[in-house]
Amino acid sequence: MPLSSVFTAKSYSDLPGWDEDDHLAAFAAFRRSACHAPVKPYRTGSLGIDFNAFAEAYAEARAVSAPDRPQARSFFERHFVPMLVRADNGAGLVTGFYEPEVEASPVRTERFTVPLLSRPADLIDIDDDNRVAGMDPYLAFARRTDEGPVEYFDRGEIERGALADQNLEIAWLAEKVDAFFIHVQGAARLKMTDGRLIRVTYAAKSGQRFTGPGKILSEFGEIPLERVTMQSIRAWFKAHPDRVDEILWQNRSYIFFREAAVDDAALGPIAAAKVPLTPGRSVAVDRLLHTFGSPFYIDAPTLTAFDQKPFRRLMIAQDTGSAITGPARGDLFAGSGDVAGEIAGVVRNAADFYALVPRALLDGATR
Repeated sequence: MPLSSVFTAKSYSDLPGWDEDDHLAAFAAFRRSACHAPVKPYRTGSLGIDFNAFAEAYAEARAVSAPDRPQARSFFERHFVPMLVRADNGAGLVTGFYEPEVEASPVRTERFTVPLLSRPADLIDIDDDNRVAGMDPYLAFARRTDEGPVEYFDRGEIERGALADQNLEIAWLAEKVDAFFIHVQGAARLKMTDGRLIRVTYAAKSGQRFTGPGKILSEFGEIPLERVTMQSIRAWFKAHPDRVDEILWQNRSYIFFREAAVDDAALGPIAAAKVPLTPGRSVAVDRLLHTFGSPFYIDAPTLTAFDQKPFRRLMIAQDTGSAITGPARGDLFAGSGDVAGEIAGVVRNAADFYALVPRALLDGATR
């Protein structure tokens, strides 16, 4: 597969702030993908960065577990060539995501009434082999019935009781808005009332298209589009508790979860690339275009929420999302908890993306 024309070769001296970045932090994230790669290879994205071209870099990363910062920088410069990624519409774009941390109960109580649900038994995967005539081609999940697959219950139907009495509840939350943002982020840490700390991560979804509340509220004239952030949305819901369902049910997509352990409190959940996310170093990309494990140097000079200075960091592609589409589009993982949420909630900035393309690919080693 030839390398896409969206890539333009650059030198490391062309990358603003490259000399000042902490390449060692990026190496630690990269090494996690390198250690997973022998278990199950990543799929090569359609832009042509062949997974097999990472073999030499992955092997060295697995063998060298603790380099110093200069060695980490040398590692990337030896194995990769930076290439500017041409965006679809002028500038690239970064947003942010995080892992919420909320209080939860293992049982329903007077205070904790909002469930997080596990995957129902009648929810099946759908593709072109089993999709029935007339079913929306977007749907990747459906409900199994005796008459064949049908579209699954949507958010409003589920919250009105369509799945009641199936014992799907993993935990119960106090606030519907907290549950919704856990659905948006796809994972959460739960501080259980019995003293446990557990994690829930994405297991499946009802399948309908995602419709963000920020878009709806801006269209209703409630929040100007340029002021839409997670914080402004939460503030609006707090001020209008009687309209929460009205707005949230317009997002028909509903997320189901599974329980997972919190093995390392410094890392995030295991995401689409099957490795734990690294705060400030993992980025979600369009998985149809890009290859998981790819390093990206991201230059977003107007973004200062992470450390009060222009965001210029080497990131590793380790997650994806339905809203992350296009070659120069990324979702930056900010970490876990409220502080990370304050960062992630305000990120929406123009950015230049530089893909670090394996030299082995450019040398023709995998052709």
